[in-house]
Amino acid sequence: MSKRPDPELVDEGNPELTDEWFKRAKRFNELPETLQSVLSKRTRGPQKTPVKERITIRLSPEVVEPFRATGDGWQIRLDAALKDWLKTHTPT
Repeated sequence: MSKRPDPELVDEGNPELTDEWFKRAKRFNELPETLQSVLSKRTRGPQKTPVKERITIRLSPEVVEPFRATGDGWQIRLDAALKDWLKTHTPT
């Protein structure tokens, strides 16, 4: 029995990719050289939100492991936990 898609999640402007679509798709190196050249020159624009600062920090395994065990995005969750801690504490 096939499951019907949730109408709330259907995006007509961005349909799900099918096996047929992948069969017709071309690899980057199969594209015309002029298009490869244009696509290769594209870069990301300036970041619109404040940038996070890249640092090196040493934390105990008791702190890192529970966050790392939650999977991808664990560093974002660690950052959020530190922000939450700062709401009620002052670093000294």
